[in-house]
Amino acid sequence: MKPQPHRKSPRADWHDYNGASYFVTICTKNRIHYFGNIRNGIPHLSPIGEFTRRCVEKIAEIHDDAVIPIFVVMPNHVHLIIALRHPRRAVAMRQPYNNNDIGAPDAEMQRRAKRCGRLSHIIGQFKTAVLREAARQGIPFGWQARFHDHIIRNNDEMKRITLYIKNNPIKWNDDCFS
Repeated sequence: MKPQPHRKSPRADWHDYNGASYFVTICTKNRIHYFGNIRNGIPHLSPIGEFTRRCVEKIAEIHDDAVIPIFVVMPNHVHLIIALRHPRRAVAMRQPYNNNDIGAPDAEMQRRAKRCGRLSHIIGQFKTAVLREAARQGIPFGWQARFHDHIIRNNDEMKRITLYIKNNPIKWNDDCFS
């Protein structure tokens, strides 16, 4: 097997990703519409889309340092704002997403979490939960390997991004992810 070339991280090297508010976009592999469709500006979610919605809602229950003020599950991507309290002293997980979706973090996951910050750790757990549920349902599902994030720097950005997420289903036909 040919070794993979080292790819530069898309994360800002000046930020530790352990505390702040972030606008996150997570896309399905090849932008396939696994999560449902948009009719008349309203998302109609498939069963795996509904599971994805419930997983986003559970992030704040599982991770005591995370708050999700707004999100939307679109046919082939998820937009969310995730606010992380800082500084983070210890990793606290309350309940896993769904029975066996996420097991106890092993040494490798703890090592990655320290290197990548809380944001990558939380998004990784979320993506894994959805992937495992899709496999359980026999859905040939996949995520893009990475996710996009933007550090929200002020209230004006927060308002603009919140409005973008809220209006995303209405503007689906104009969306770059459609």
